[in-house]
Amino acid sequence: MTGISGFEGLEDRTPRGIAAVLARAIRAGELGPGDRLPTVREVAGDLGVSPATVSAAWQALRRTGLVLSRGRAGTFVRETPRPWLSPRQQQLSGPGRHGLRLDLSRGTPDPALLPPLGPALERVSARAGTWAYQDEPVLPALREVLTATWPHRAEAVTVVDGATDGVARTLEQLVSYGDRVVLESPGFPPFFDLVEALGGEVVPVALDAAGVRPASLARALESRPVAVVLQPRAHNPTGVSMTPARAEELAGVLQRQRRRGLELPWVLEDDHSGAISAAPDVTLGAFVPERVVHLRSFSKSHGPDLRIAALGGPALLVDRIVARRMLGPGWTSRMLQTILLDLLSQARSMDEVAEARRQYFGRQQALVTALGDLGVPVATPDGINLWLPVTDEREALLHLAAVGIRVAGGSAFLAADAEMDGDHVRVTSGLVTPDHAPEVAAALAGVARARLPGRGD
Repeated sequence: MTGISGFEGLEDRTPRGIAAVLARAIRAGELGPGDRLPTVREVAGDLGVSPATVSAAWQALRRTGLVLSRGRAGTFVRETPRPWLSPRQQQLSGPGRHGLRLDLSRGTPDPALLPPLGPALERVSARAGTWAYQDEPVLPALREVLTATWPHRAEAVTVVDGATDGVARTLEQLVSYGDRVVLESPGFPPFFDLVEALGGEVVPVALDAAGVRPASLARALESRPVAVVLQPRAHNPTGVSMTPARAEELAGVLQRQRRRGLELPWVLEDDHSGAISAAPDVTLGAFVPERVVHLRSFSKSHGPDLRIAALGGPALLVDRIVARRMLGPGWTSRMLQTILLDLLSQARSMDEVAEARRQYFGRQQALVTALGDLGVPVATPDGINLWLPVTDEREALLHLAAVGIRVAGGSAFLAADAEMDGDHVRVTSGLVTPDHAPEVAAALAGVARARLPGRGD
């Protein structure tokens, strides 16, 4: 047997029963923080059940936050209790910054490249007042600026507290228990958590260098999902940006569904890095506007702590989102809206964001070039992240931490049981200046899977 008390003579060999044994062992201290769980196949063989049954038990433990997966390295007892974070986000949060030279794990922009808020704050009212709680949620002047730059004609545009807030509020209107939602894998970890929290089922789709693969989307649509969530530019974690040609292909896949007499799913587009993306604006809303909700976040370009994003799409759905929000927070702070309006309208801040976009692109090129010189050929990503194939995720995290560099393990970005071509790590490469690119590339080359024979040794 596996050596864990409770498995001997276990009568309830369902996922729930197996998970309960492991949970008791963890609480009793039989398994301590950082300990590796026995493998799925080992437990399945000992108990005489299928690996799928044990895998479901492991997933239940991950959802409760007791354990975390480190890809092929195995599943481990969680070391730092942070109950306000989901297991996937606990896996990404990491310990403190002590002893680190570079924290490239967070997926956050460089504060030095954000436009200063001082000038905008000077022009904001000294008091945070509002005429009435039933006032229009969005400042009319801000709506005009947003609408003028929207990638397709949207019937309604509103403002929410960040792109993830917008995705959450949209999915809450669409997803009921048991509904299926198509998500990219690898993809943004909170989206997996959101679908699971709503009782939905994740249907993963794969990407290539041009975006979601049309054939993968076509297969996913066979499951009759209610929604498809896409990142059109600077995909997190891969840095892929959808090409206009690929957007047209994906729209064609959706339109074939309509010709078959099937209802189209809603498409949610999370353009989280819009203003710092080097790729052109792209949306499926140019082809199927009646089913597309587009989100544009200003966190990466103007400041994460502004917590502000715009959401636009068919009035049928956007009005429902606004109405439900009026029963809670009501609106995004009009003071913050005024600051964003100032930043989107003043020439100086617009130039500063444009310069940040150039800086990020240059940083990505410098790091990719340095990796190539060491025999690690990777495509130049868009935005601030790089998806690096490694020989072993766990060993890569340990090796890089030993030289003072933290990156994010790739397994947190994968849908449960999704197939992936080997281990990966996500590197927030937008934080690596050209001066630091050679030393960071040398460290990454030491763990990369794509090294060429005889190079960079």
